[in-house]
Amino acid sequence: MIDVPGMFGALVFGDNVMKAMLPKGVYEALRKTAVNGRHLEPGVADAVAAAMKEWAVRNGATHYAHWFQPLTGASAEKQEAFISPCGQGKVIMEFSGKDLIKGEPDASSFPSGGLRDTAAARGYTAWDPSSYAFIKDGTLYIPTAFCSYSGEALDQKTPLLRSMQALDEQALRILRLFDCHTVQRVVSTIGPEQEFFLIAKEVFLRRADLVYCGRALFGARPPKGQELADHYLAPMNRRVAAFFQELEQELWKVGVPVKTKHSEVAPGQYELAVVYETINTAADHNRLGMELLKSTADKHDLVCLLHEKPFPWVNGSGKHINWSMTTDTGENLLNPGDEPHKNLRFLLFLTAVIAAVDEHQDLLRLSVASAGNDHRLGAHEAPPAIISVYLGDELTEILQSIANGSRCQGMEKQLMETGAMVLPRIAKDAADRNRTSPFAFTGDKFEFRMPGSAMSVAGPCTVLNTIIADSLKQFADALEGSSNLREDLIGVIKEKIQKHFRVVFNGDNYSQEWVVEAGCRGLLNLRTTPEALPYLLETKNIKLFERHQVLTKAEVHARYETLMESYCKTIQVEAATMIELVKKEVMPAALSFQRDLAQIIRDKKWASAQIDCGPEEALLDKLACLTRYLYNLHLILEEKISALRDINDLAHKANYCRDEILGCMQKLKTIADELEAAAPKANWTLPSSGEILYSAR
Repeated sequence: MIDVPGMFGALVFGDNVMKAMLPKGVYEALRKTAVNGRHLEPGVADAVAAAMKEWAVRNGATHYAHWFQPLTGASAEKQEAFISPCGQGKVIMEFSGKDLIKGEPDASSFPSGGLRDTAAARGYTAWDPSSYAFIKDGTLYIPTAFCSYSGEALDQKTPLLRSMQALDEQALRILRLFDCHTVQRVVSTIGPEQEFFLIAKEVFLRRADLVYCGRALFGARPPKGQELADHYLAPMNRRVAAFFQELEQELWKVGVPVKTKHSEVAPGQYELAVVYETINTAADHNRLGMELLKSTADKHDLVCLLHEKPFPWVNGSGKHINWSMTTDTGENLLNPGDEPHKNLRFLLFLTAVIAAVDEHQDLLRLSVASAGNDHRLGAHEAPPAIISVYLGDELTEILQSIANGSRCQGMEKQLMETGAMVLPRIAKDAADRNRTSPFAFTGDKFEFRMPGSAMSVAGPCTVLNTIIADSLKQFADALEGSSNLREDLIGVIKEKIQKHFRVVFNGDNYSQEWVVEAGCRGLLNLRTTPEALPYLLETKNIKLFERHQVLTKAEVHARYETLMESYCKTIQVEAATMIELVKKEVMPAALSFQRDLAQIIRDKKWASAQIDCGPEEALLDKLACLTRYLYNLHLILEEKISALRDINDLAHKANYCRDEILGCMQKLKTIADELEAAAPKANWTLPSSGEILYSAR
């Protein structure tokens, strides 16, 4: 029997451990820092470090690491042993407050967008007391922020923490308007849903494109994909079930509250979801979860693919962010209550979110921009690149009535009739779900469905927190000092709805009609990363981040350059990998088949001149033509990659990658896939798409 309550958080230096091991005064000072965002009091760090080291060593740790999330999109760490020489060839286990608070990694070796260079390399990791330390693989991991010697944020965590402060400040201003003085803090919370693929390690290692790029660059369409929807919510086979059992236990040990698991739509695709947590903790847990997905899969001779679109013929993988705001008294500020049409405070927060999404469509879109996610968005499995909000009929009617100045009665709760007497009568939710919407209200939260599987949730959540904080600020600025709050509040809500209701759309976001209508409404359709990222440098966006002290102008520019460079380098790696595969796998396989065909033709003609060789000769001619086209295309792709080196302007380089290199790669893929479809298995050495998709058995 598995003792889940006893297992959960066993390797976390959490609140219960700190309360038991720290002096009361130290514990209370640390809680003030973690919960209320206060600066750490002098002397507290040494006491915490001593207790943390004692606890970690007792639980098998020999090393510690400052664990941070640089702009690479992955996590980073530098492990150090607890040992310290004490003379006569002996060592003691030491760990000071100084060791806990600060580390010094090389800031110039990570992407910095020009903030750091080799001649100015010093960087610091700074302990984040609001996210608990944990033990993994015999190492004490200390969640930290990462900044440059001059204080610029070089990571995902620092801007996220700043955005949380901004949202807290503006949300409290709104609550004070409603005479709510018991609440001392408002935090944004999320419950990420993580999608991923599992494939056999043996198949993975035979595909250079999967190894280098995380996605299949070649692959003819398999006879069966997800057409029958027979993998969705299907029972897991023993191998996958064993993987999930170990994964959940490893996640529970380090305090990740994983709740839900199930088979997804595509063969080999699965989803994992966690209980809601404060965004900072959830971001750390999601990053840790992605690491454990990969390491646990490896133990079961599986490979976890987190690429947004690893296979072209089936659904890609997203990371749905369920976002809300919660007070320190436990109240969800996006809970509409039983009578939302009468709940003015809820309607204010709801309207503020809608206004923020409309006003900053560009920022939301670019927050999920990447080379991988460009393949997924709009592919009839994920939302399109057009930002819109789904509200459902009831909330739409309420807001429209406010905008029109008409009376709204609200909707009566209904029971669902199934027609089978033995089944219970189920209360229907006020709104249906809309899986095509990029930003949908789902009862007491918004589901942001656009982020890709491999992304950190920190980037999109930093944007969400900041734009909504700014929207709440506009409400607070307009209403503070009001002599008739109710009347003025309704007036401001009405004004915002009339201005921003264009972003609300409850229909099918996949339809071509919506693309046309969205254009008429003036909504942006930034289909690719090179189209989206330049909006980050818009003056209004730089001022937004500066206004709420989330990012400086220099930090904004650094992120633009980092993201653009990442996009270009990703496509360069994919193009180089494709050329290698053409030379070492595709071309030899095609020539091998042609050699076999030519031999068959010679043998048949030698046996008898009367034997018809027409089918073989026609196929050989076709293969020769395709091979010649493949060869010429791969030379063209090599030339395009070479030409890329001479382009210095980032925007020009990104557009060139998208228009020239990706276009040529798609042509190469089409030819290679046609060759694969014609070739016998004996000649085609690469595992097929079908073999890969169904390999985790």
